[in-house]
Amino acid sequence: MLELSRGLDAAGLVRHEIVIAENGSRDRTREIAAELAAAHPRVRTFSCARPNYGAALREGIEGARGEYVLCEEIDLCDLDFHRRALELLRSGEAELVIGSKAMPGAHDRRPLGRRAATRIYNGLLRVTLGFHGTDTHGLKAFRRAALLPVVGRCIVGHDVFASELVIRAEREGVRVREIPVELAEKRAPSVRLLRRVPKVLHNLGRLMAAIHLGVGRREDG
Repeated sequence: MLELSRGLDAAGLVRHEIVIAENGSRDRTREIAAELAAAHPRVRTFSCARPNYGAALREGIEGARGEYVLCEEIDLCDLDFHRRALELLRSGEAELVIGSKAMPGAHDRRPLGRRAATRIYNGLLRVTLGFHGTDTHGLKAFRRAALLPVVGRCIVGHDVFASELVIRAEREGVRVREIPVELAEKRAPSVRLLRRVPKVLHNLGRLMAAIHLGVGRREDG
């Protein structure tokens, strides 16, 4: 957190806040986040009752107070992405910047199975929902005012929330840019890839119904 805060200072974001969105972790994440928030005025934290990445991300975006929102993964802290994304946002070239691990120029150093899963999943999004990009998950930066109405129309939770946010933004004319990122896993995922597949497919079906038919109710944490 201190490294991230110093990096944001260096990027000219002296009046920044860091929101830690904890969602059902089984280790000491909640306690460590509370200690950081108590020790550093720029840090806030909250917890979701159940493991739900999408609900935690939504709550963090809706509760953010700045002009720009940077969605970071806690074990990445990619300050170079923040710098490049902020340049695009401040210049008006984009309202939403995606850090793509699948576009030309990106370096995805995760295990082969996870790289293949990313490409299969993005292929499904292109075939079923007309997605035009190369990635929907991972690092994002956006102008909060432009994306907040889109967030309000998203209904799917868990991992697919990130896809719905990007796809709805693209469909609604938000200026979206992808930039390549480097990615390496610093720790093994807490949930096995194959165990996630049924839930992802179920939520993808819900997203298809929401986008194509306009049906479905919002899922909260």
